[in-house]
Amino acid sequence: MLSVRDTAGYVLDMEFRMPFHFGDTEITSLPHLFLVVEAEFDGERATGLAAEGLSPLWFVKDPDLTFAGGLADMVDVVDSARSLAEEQAETASVFDYWHRLYESQREWASDTDHPPLLWGFGVSMVERGLVDAYCRHHDVSFASALRSGAFGVDPGRIYPELDGADPADLLPQTPARELTLRHTVGFTDPLTDEDLGPNDRLDDGLPQTLAEYLDAQRLTHFKVKLSGDPSADADRLGDLASLFDDRGLAEYAVTLDANEQFDDAAAFRDAWTTFVDDPDVAPLLDRTLYVEQPLARDEAMTAETRRTFASWDDRPPTIVDESDALNDSLGRALDCGYDGTSHKNCKGVFRGVVNACLLERRRRENPDRDYVLSGEDLTTVGPVSLLQDLAVVASLDVGHVERNGHHYFTGLSMLPDDVQSRLLAEHGDLYREHEAGYATLDVTDGRVRVDSTVDVPFGYDVEVDPSRFTPVEDWTFDA
Repeated sequence: MLSVRDTAGYVLDMEFRMPFHFGDTEITSLPHLFLVVEAEFDGERATGLAAEGLSPLWFVKDPDLTFAGGLADMVDVVDSARSLAEEQAETASVFDYWHRLYESQREWASDTDHPPLLWGFGVSMVERGLVDAYCRHHDVSFASALRSGAFGVDPGRIYPELDGADPADLLPQTPARELTLRHTVGFTDPLTDEDLGPNDRLDDGLPQTLAEYLDAQRLTHFKVKLSGDPSADADRLGDLASLFDDRGLAEYAVTLDANEQFDDAAAFRDAWTTFVDDPDVAPLLDRTLYVEQPLARDEAMTAETRRTFASWDDRPPTIVDESDALNDSLGRALDCGYDGTSHKNCKGVFRGVVNACLLERRRRENPDRDYVLSGEDLTTVGPVSLLQDLAVVASLDVGHVERNGHHYFTGLSMLPDDVQSRLLAEHGDLYREHEAGYATLDVTDGRVRVDSTVDVPFGYDVEVDPSRFTPVEDWTFDA
């Protein structure tokens, strides 16, 4: 039997390489929340960690929301999940504990204005801490615990069509040892030196423009952000196609992320027609694997969307991301005509596992249809968050995964030196020491090695003491 006995939160403000704007607020650092989960397994105590950079814009699309208000909401949902977890009765499995906590948080959130994507984040933090505690207590890797049935994952609890299914029969037999990194290209990100203003050049020894990343990391996969303006997007896609051609990229792949920019499916279809009709964009469209979340989350799975998708014969593969807000959202998305969803630990570890099982079941039943489980997450960084996420996507073997935390931060220079040293020692396949002396992600030929994340309990194999940072109760936005 297992239970959560205590939790504690700590915050480390991580400084960006370059500022970004949230409304009229210029943000120069991002609070990184560490959650300590004290669990009990058959009378024995174990400690687990979860961590996440608090970035509210993705969770709540509200033009009136301030950055400070969004951060307060994120802390609120984590605090609720912590309290509910500590009050919950013992259960027989980690999966069962998570599922009960999820339902308790759903009931609590019904009396708040928090959308499911946000209140579910609070659950995911406790979930990750509990998974970590279980793996460390039993000295078992995430991949092994998942395939052996140790977590008690029951996909039929979410999707009746998976009743009695064993995840080990639907997931890859072994975790991936190497993942292709998919580099995100924001709509305003500089492509070459010509796109940098006179005062924008950084002097921190890391790539800044896309051209520099191509040279330094030999990237092959890219996630391109769309603005929702078809003409401007076509120009941007044409510029990228030209850059890739100039750089001699013979083989590359692209995904397009619309981030809810289109009002409805008809507008998305019209934009796609604009792209298809533009000869400068055609080379890039030929390499496009899928389009991610083109529609606003409230419009994404309407009857009108379903009708438009059903009548659109040459529609590109399309997946949901923000609309994957509830545990059973993928099933509704597939019924609406979508081709899959994204995995992010911040949406839920077990949700991603069950989604992978559902997609594989559908794939076997409909071998002529392509189904997509992508790996996404823009800003995850070490020492815990990135490595835990990599452990999950490697176990689900998504192939290529969005990873850009190393772009927004100066490596792991924000961490204490001793933590960086331990990461270099224990995760030398994933990190390298930069010439300037800090640990940074080691991307070679567009790929990262993940042996050291899949062979240890849950992603990371270093001692991290979050209590050296600011207790979340004492942390303030103004500070």
